[in-house]
Amino acid sequence: MNGFALTLLALSLLGALVLVPLGLPGLWVMLGAALTYWVVLPEGGIGAWTMAGAALLVVTAEVLEYTIAGRYTRKYGGSRRASWGAITGGLVGAVVGVPLPLLGSLLGAFIGAFVGAFVGELTVHRDARANPTRVATGALVGRAVAAAAKSGLGVVVASWIMAAAVVGSLASG
Repeated sequence: MNGFALTLLALSLLGALVLVPLGLPGLWVMLGAALTYWVVLPEGGIGAWTMAGAALLVVTAEVLEYTIAGRYTRKYGGSRRASWGAITGGLVGAVVGVPLPLLGSLLGAFIGAFVGAFVGELTVHRDARANPTRVATGALVGRAVAAAAKSGLGVVVASWIMAAAVVGSLASG
């Protein structure tokens, strides 16, 4: 049973990892797979510490995903309003893009961050307003960096969960 369960867990984590760069909830799928494994095999090595640590990393990755775009918007000269526009646009774009198969949420998040930052910067009333296209490009770069960071944290979460399960399997059997 343990070998089959480990294989199923590994396939679930790998499948979930593929979802992460597509803007889909792969990290949450990983937590669900780990929780299921823990419930089915309580002696299987995944315990409260592994679940708590993985959950903390998942929440951190989600927060980073949307704040990095805002930070890059500011780095490229954007206003606070453009930064919030990038964050909001990325969220809205990801949700709107979900119905499109595979890449919809990813493309939606990228386009949403760009448009949100662009519109946000255009609405700033000041003489020395930054170039909205440059600011929006910063938001787009930020979304790419955020996707890479979230994918990297996904690898860490999947590795941690799998290592805990393998060690637990070896210890119990």
